[in-house]
Amino acid sequence: MRRYNPHLLPPWLRKCRFYCKDICVPIFCFQFIRVIFIPTTLDVFLLIILLFLVFAFHHDML
Repeated sequence: MRRYNPHLLPPWLRKCRFYCKDICVPIFCFQFIRVIFIPTTLDVFLLIILLFLVFAFHHDML
């Protein structure tokens, strides 16, 4: 099985991945502050999904 290489992706998908990677951390921080003050079930699930995305982008899994 081949290793994942993001440079083999089409240019439009690489650009989308780059922008998602840059915007994921600020959205996570905002969502974390929101969950601290007004915790709802949907907000907590969204925070968990964002946490996994930030982790995956940080470790180049996506």
